[in-house]
Amino acid sequence: MDYVFTFLEGIASFISPCILPMLPIYISYFLGEDNKKTSKAVINSIGFVLGFTIIFLLLSIFASKLGGIISSNIKYFKILFGIIIIFLGLNYMELIKIKFLNKIKSANKKSKDLNFIKSIIFGMLFSISWTPCIGTFLSSALLLIAKNQDMLKGIILMLLYSIGLGIPFIVSAILLEKLKEVFNFIKKHYDIVKKISGAILIIMGIYMIFS
Repeated sequence: MDYVFTFLEGIASFISPCILPMLPIYISYFLGEDNKKTSKAVINSIGFVLGFTIIFLLLSIFASKLGGIISSNIKYFKILFGIIIIFLGLNYMELIKIKFLNKIKSANKKSKDLNFIKSIIFGMLFSISWTPCIGTFLSSALLLIAKNQDMLKGIILMLLYSIGLGIPFIVSAILLEKLKEVFNFIKKHYDIVKKISGAILIIMGIYMIFS
């Protein structure tokens, strides 16, 4: 059950408020200047998934090695993640401005022509900025790994988590033509989507702190 549960947590992470609303932007990065070349988007999406998988696997090794420390201090980790998520939500709603995150966004807007290798790096960078945002699901997966304190099982669990998170990105790139209307709708109403997503993030952060 641990394996199935962790895989489902990966899928649930995809629909978190700071990933799903950004999907059209990610897909446009994958396409680059070839707006109609679906094959390029698919290849770049695979590289992107590989990039964040590498970072998450490193986190799983860290969690399995320091399992005892993480398990005994999990409530403090949850409070820390909760506070970070609340600040991310406020930044998303533009009630505050976190320069570091906004610099990452503006820098990535300039990424007009990704290739497979650049996509891997892109995925690695974004996994770092995502970590607090998907903290509810990721910390749950890492806690499970920490409790087992089994490196091999931890790697498998995190690989399943990454696959669960990554599959929707690749499927979205494959179904690009069919999803264009959805992407256009999100882009058109992006300001509203951001505010709703920010509010959800704040609620998630509060829940994490007090759960």
